[in-house]
Amino acid sequence: MKRFQHVNAKLLTAALAGTLVMTSACSSSGQAATTTAGTTAAANSSDSSNAGTSAADTTAGNSNATTKLSFMIWDANQQPVMEAMAAAYTKENPDVSIDIQLTAYKGGEYWTKLEAGMAGGNAPDVFWMNTLHVENYVDADMLAPLDDAAKTAGLDLAADFPEALVSMYKINDQMYGIPKDFDTNAVWYNKELFDAKGVAYPEAGWTWDDMVDLAKQLNDPDNGVYGIAAPLDFQTCYYNTVFAAGGWILNDDKTQSGYNDPKTQEGIQIWIDLINEGLSPSLASLTDTSADAMFESGKLAMIWAGSYMTPEYLDNEVIKDKIDLVELPTYDGNEANVINGLGYSVYSGSKNLEAAEAFAAWMGGAEAMKIQGESGVVISARNDAQQYFAASQPSLNLKAYTDKAAIATALPVSKVASEMYDVEANSLKLAYGGEMSLADACAQAAEQSDALLAKMNK
Repeated sequence: MKRFQHVNAKLLTAALAGTLVMTSACSSSGQAATTTAGTTAAANSSDSSNAGTSAADTTAGNSNATTKLSFMIWDANQQPVMEAMAAAYTKENPDVSIDIQLTAYKGGEYWTKLEAGMAGGNAPDVFWMNTLHVENYVDADMLAPLDDAAKTAGLDLAADFPEALVSMYKINDQMYGIPKDFDTNAVWYNKELFDAKGVAYPEAGWTWDDMVDLAKQLNDPDNGVYGIAAPLDFQTCYYNTVFAAGGWILNDDKTQSGYNDPKTQEGIQIWIDLINEGLSPSLASLTDTSADAMFESGKLAMIWAGSYMTPEYLDNEVIKDKIDLVELPTYDGNEANVINGLGYSVYSGSKNLEAAEAFAAWMGGAEAMKIQGESGVVISARNDAQQYFAASQPSLNLKAYTDKAAIATALPVSKVASEMYDVEANSLKLAYGGEMSLADACAQAAEQSDALLAKMNK
């Protein structure tokens, strides 16, 4: 028990810090979390939900079943589809019942409850996991490896799911989360603003320079309308251009940051240039009124957004009939996209371990992923089920998201990811705000981040 008690404090710190930085799959609730620096991200991990609130548990299956599994989630918007998936499973397996427990992500409640259950030996059998926390829980020996269960269920992890997504849950060559969903990024645009200026809509294959040119044509700050927004948003915005420019954030063995690389800085500087050229509101303005809020009020012609924002945009009466989306523009001839996603994990101390593993693996199968995908709430992780998200809104080009999973780069994460994201945001906000050169801000971020990584790797 001594080892877990030591890790317990670290896990709780990471969980609480993580709520300031990421939402799950990045992301699974249709809402993004916001740091104090104004950075939005989806922690699917997707980056993920602040929408879930505590609610009465629901049970799927025969109440007299011989095996009773508990299944913890955090998003109220997804509870109905999780119930449908659980019901389909218990219909095929009538000896199993599944108690779905909804616990809020906001404020760290989900992770606090999960960890308390683990400390007491009565954690949920199956639960949502995100990439920000998985390594710490593996270190604490709290997750069961799922490779054998996946194989028994007929899953081919390499063929059935995006490679980058699988890599995020594979620790020490073992799989600790069956991929559930994912989010990628695209550019939404307001057709009404384009039409008013007589500007043609962006199309697939466009470039960063094309985007800047459109932003110049659409920019009308005197009337409170901007062509584009440059929020301090790592997952949705500048990580994509960092990777397209040939830069990097974290090396493969997670011992060094890439902030001092000129290519990394190139991929960030182009966002700062949008602010300096007046094509985007200032960082201070975007901190007061988020880019999403501006887009939803018709004051932003274009916005980079994760797929988890789709339900929110389509629920907005001001813009829902005026918008569409297109894939991210290339930069320097390169295409890049950041992927993040949730997984189904199993408590290693489960009293019904074999049954829990079987259920988690089934949730990654074709039947379950079809049920989830057709709900239109998130993009199902399976390659053969991603089509359902795009088909859920046939009037929109949602394939701009699903078509990019194969080329996407995994969101850089480590056991000190939440601390690194805070360091990064606190440094870069000085460059975005014109208080420090980007080179100096990146040098500061590199020094502090590398110290965190060195401490982690001791």
